[in-house]
Amino acid sequence: MSARGASVLVVGETLVDIVHTPDGAVSEHVGGSPANVAMGIARLGHPTTLATTLGDDDHGTRCREQIEDHGVRIDNLDAGNHATSTAVATLDESGAATYDFDLHWDLRPVTGLERIGHVHTGSIAATLTPGESVVTETLVAARPHGTVSYDPNVRPTIMGSADEIRGRIEEIVALSDVVKASEDDIDFLYAGESLPEVMSRWASRGPSLVVVTRGGDGVTWLTRSGPDGASTTGEAPARVDTVADTVGAGDSFMAGLVSGLLDAGLLGDASARERLATAGTDEVWPAIDRALATSAVTVTRDGAYAPTREEL
Repeated sequence: MSARGASVLVVGETLVDIVHTPDGAVSEHVGGSPANVAMGIARLGHPTTLATTLGDDDHGTRCREQIEDHGVRIDNLDAGNHATSTAVATLDESGAATYDFDLHWDLRPVTGLERIGHVHTGSIAATLTPGESVVTETLVAARPHGTVSYDPNVRPTIMGSADEIRGRIEEIVALSDVVKASEDDIDFLYAGESLPEVMSRWASRGPSLVVVTRGGDGVTWLTRSGPDGASTTGEAPARVDTVADTVGAGDSFMAGLVSGLLDAGLLGDASARERLATAGTDEVWPAIDRALATSAVTVTRDGAYAPTREEL
């Protein structure tokens, strides 16, 4: 299978976002960062499987139906007799969200990795016990024949302090080919350090592409463009004119980024890893461009909307 048509596995939590808006309205949306990314990648035309946990309840049924309706195959459904996880999101007047989680994460071992070309993980699933150990095992097993992407998507209220989670996040960074984080993630994990310092440090641990989203200020990225460790950087502005809410915007960006890199043959198998390691800004720009386009569509809708290629 070519990298361009590689199967994608996303490993991580699924939950229901219960959204409270400033006017007092309450709505529910299927979410969880990895689940959002899986639906986004599938909607962009890539064969996608989500390894996750869901409870045997109404929320779990709704999650299964919506995820499968987006074209995603679901695996590892047992939540250990727990209810389906939830996140209460409270929006401020600008549309920004704060979260309160009720999350359960006990993942069974993931099988069939020999058929997978790319693995994505991130958010709470990569840091919460006991499932975090299965996440690590999955990435290590996938790397000999596939590529890896990671979005820390830091949630301090459930992950813990920066000192508690920094080492774990850096462990996953070192197993990844592509890392996408928000500027808020970086500020929380490395208070007082500059963005270029942190991006260079992460790149030195292994990733060939580090991307940082900066909200309305756009995006910054760094590539390791040669075997000597030389790097190139780039920046692009955001494309958002109207914001309904920001729920799922980073996940949509991540889905667009993975999709674009798969189409460019820079993710999807071991040879794609080698191509990405020598790619510069010109080679990765189409994927960054797609990521900006997908997130721009998402923020115009309520909840974590996943656009198709035709909507970009």
